[in-house]
Amino acid sequence: MKQIISLLFLLFVCSLNAQTIYSRDYGNKENPPVIFIHGGPSGNATLFEGTTAEALANKGFYVIVYDRRGEGRSKDDQATMTFKESFDDLLNIYKLYGLNKANILGHSFGGIIATLFTNQYPQKVSSLTLAGALFSQQETYDHILKEAREKFKNDPSKLKQITDIEGLPKNSAEYRKSCYNIAGDMNFFSMPNPTPKSRQLRNEYEAGDFYKQNYRNPDSPMKFYKNESRNNLNNISVLKNIKKKDVPIFAVYGKNDAIFSEKQINDLQTIVGKENFDLIDNCSHYLFVDQQDEFLKFMVEHLH
Repeated sequence: MKQIISLLFLLFVCSLNAQTIYSRDYGNKENPPVIFIHGGPSGNATLFEGTTAEALANKGFYVIVYDRRGEGRSKDDQATMTFKESFDDLLNIYKLYGLNKANILGHSFGGIIATLFTNQYPQKVSSLTLAGALFSQQETYDHILKEAREKFKNDPSKLKQITDIEGLPKNSAEYRKSCYNIAGDMNFFSMPNPTPKSRQLRNEYEAGDFYKQNYRNPDSPMKFYKNESRNNLNNISVLKNIKKKDVPIFAVYGKNDAIFSEKQINDLQTIVGKENFDLIDNCSHYLFVDQQDEFLKFMVEHLH
């Protein structure tokens, strides 16, 4: 009797854990699978899901989106926000949807997770696509602060703010957040000339249900930097190692995604190869909204 009760309790706990992770699939299961990994920490997949997941599926892919444990719609106060936890949950996504291998698509901070996962589990990854993805974090922060010093050179209060940021511990959530806040002040995340299509996608998203679900856990970054020793990473060597494992790497970035320096973009293009790289005009960080047609074209050309 005790064994039966224990088994029932275990199934109940597993059921609860399974419900913690929000996920949804789009398209035909017979098509090449693509798993989207969103940015963060404190992010979610609502923007991609609300604007692009179905459009990508309509191009002949089986698209899976999910929110990482403790972020977005996958609310979990017990989440540790570590890479190991992210990898374990991603492996469970594979199991849930019956996948042996999948194409991994990482956006922003999701590119860090996608890269590390691919390096650890190359047998599970058909290809790795970096879309506006972070790969050498300190270079990004240095670039943002350098640009800020130039832009605000005649603003003493801003210059003091930049000096204060530079004095913060580099491996801290506060440093990261402060760098991105000042990048936002410089409109680094905005496309220069919004198109009718990009405006429509944004407006429809903001008027729809996905925007209502756009929850961002403010505790996530602090938890990540407290519990995960691997932060502020430079994954250049990891990407080179992935190439040695014969996993194709593709990269698509916005030409106006100003959080990346010209050197960073050139370094990445050298690693993945010109044939696997694209830089989209009039496009910033959220390229699947800024220039959705070009983004979808890139995915079709390289993953089919």
